[in-house]
Parts: sequence; structure tokens; C-alpha cells
Amino acid sequence: MIPCLPTVRLTSIGASAPTISRRLWHSISSTLRMRCPGVASPAERYCTVRETHGSTVPRRQLGRLLTQLRESAHVSIDAAAGELDCSRQKLWRIERGLTSAKTPDVRMLCELYQATPDQARVLLGLAEVSRAEGWWHAHGSSVPSWFSLYVGLENAASGIRHYNAELVPGLLQTPGYATALFRHNRPELGEEERKKAVGFRLQRQGLLARRLPPAPELTVILSEAVLRRPVPGRAVMADQLRHLLAVGQRHNITVRVLPLAAGPPLAAEAGTFVLLDFPLSALGAPTEPPTVYVEGLTGALYLDQPAEIAAYERVWSGLDSLALGEGQSAELIDAIRGECYE
Repeated sequence: MIPCLPTVRLTSIGASAPTISRRLWHSISSTLRMRCPGVASPAERYCTVRETHGSTVPRRQLGRLLTQLRESAHVSIDAAAGELDCSRQKLWRIERGLTSAKTPDVRMLCELYQATPDQARVLLGLAEVSRAEGWWHAHGSSVPSWFSLYVGLENAASGIRHYNAELVPGLLQTPGYATALFRHNRPELGEEERKKAVGFRLQRQGLLARRLPPAPELTVILSEAVLRRPVPGRAVMADQLRHLLAVGQRHNITVRVLPLAAGPPLAAEAGTFVLLDFPLSALGAPTEPPTVYVEGLTGALYLDQPAEIAAYERVWSGLDSLALGEGQSAELIDAIRGECYE
């Protein structure tokens, strides 16, 4: 994935927000009530993993809950925007979790939608934590807004399943491989900009070794073509394949290869994609719906509707049935390394 592209266009698919159960309201409320130990404040201070997750997940949760309340109150988005004295587009972006909402605006919407006191507390708590910034925000404009959203979700995920038919995923790239890609794909970048882009990509990889919250489970299925497609410099590619063999030994990382002999999979039409799964709350409710991330040249799709998830789950199931096991994949990676690059 290439996070540093000049044109930004974020596309979010899904006609309406999913219904949110009372159980999830209570689940989010319970999470928000956990105070950070040792933090004193006259206001309620909520225990969050701000440095890790940033604002992405609470912002999306806030948007879904506001949408549910608005629809339950039979208030149109145009009417709500009028009461808030803002554009319809702004409220739509808040409801889709694409931008944060100010606390006074959330309080006004709670009154308009006749939220209960408990619901209002949850929404106002989410509004507070949704203003937190993750580490990636420090990179500023070098990280497009559509990719910044993905990094937040990636950091919040408990499971990441990635299929790639073209390149080694960013989470598993070596510095040399990443640098070679930026030199080839982004020749207009200066040396300093290129170093920053590579540094950002490598910093993302830290989530795979973190202790708290637990590192996500990463499962990668690569087309054999990825291993045989030379990135400039044989030594760079040899080092990258050695790295794949090494990280594949970690308890939370699985690297598998889809052999060319397997023929074209269903994923040939789906293209490269990432399936993100999220942890359950203390009450057993999902903290975030599964999300499919599909990246394009100038934007990305974030799919979370049940039918969309089911379609990509079918594709993943097909890939899973065709890909080599971990041991056979490691043998093939090592064989290609010796045959093609050393």
C-alpha cells in the first residue's frame, strides 16, 4: 500500500448505518467509564489507547450512534443539519465517522433527538475521545486523509487478513524494498520526502510487536508472482524474501503463498484487499464492525455492510483453500530466493 499520494478522495460505501443494539450502547458506555489510573481531572477522563488507536474507532462509533438516534427520532439529515446550522455534507461526514464532532454540537443533537441521559453521556464521552490523535497524525499532509483513516482502523484491529497479488504488504516490507518502491513509483519525491514516507511505513509495523493492547493477528496471502517480480536490485529482493521467512516465524504473523499453478482465484476480480476484524468488548459485543479496505491510486473504499463483508469472506475462503500451507510457503519463498536472487 502506498500512503503518500497527491490526490485525496475517500469513498465510503454503504447506504445506511447498521442498527445498533442496546447491548452495544451499554458496552460502549462501560468502556468509556473505565478511568485511566493515576489521571486526575475535574471532568470525566476516559481510559483509551489514544496513542495507539487515535480517534478513528470512537469517531465511527459516535457517527453510527448519532445516525441511529436521528433515524429513531424520525429526523431527516437535512432537518438536523438545519438545527445545527451546518451543511448537510458536514453532518453526513460526522455520521460516517469521517470527521470529529464538537461537544456542543453533539449536545445539541442529543436534545434534538431526545436522547436519554445515559445515551447522552455515551455520545458526549465519544465526542471527547474522538478528538484524540494517533501517532500518524504527526506526519501531517504526507499521509492522505483516506489513508489516515485506514491506519487508525489497522491499529485498532485484532485481526488483519491481507491478500496481495502485486507487492509485499507495507507491514512486511524491509527498508530497502520500501525505498526501492518509492524510487520507482514516486520519482518526483525528493530524498527527504522519500525518507519520511519510508519511515512512516516502517513505523506502522510497530503494531505487530506491541504488548498493550495485544498485537493483532496478521495473515498474509501473496501471489507467487509477488515473489518473482523483481524490485530494482537483486540484493534488495533477496533480503525481502529472507525477511518474509523470518517474520513468518512470529506467533502472530502467518505468510502463505498462492502458487501460480493454482490458476486464477476469485480474488482475480476482487484485486488486492484487506479484511479487518476488531476485538470484542467486555460484554462480548463487537467494538467495530468488520471492515474491508480496498485501495486505489487516489482514494480508497471502506466497506462494512454485511453483504459486502460476506462477498469478501467468500473470496478469502477461496484463497485460503488454494494457498500453500505455512511450511510449504516458506519452502517456496526460500527456493525462489535461491533461484532468482542469489
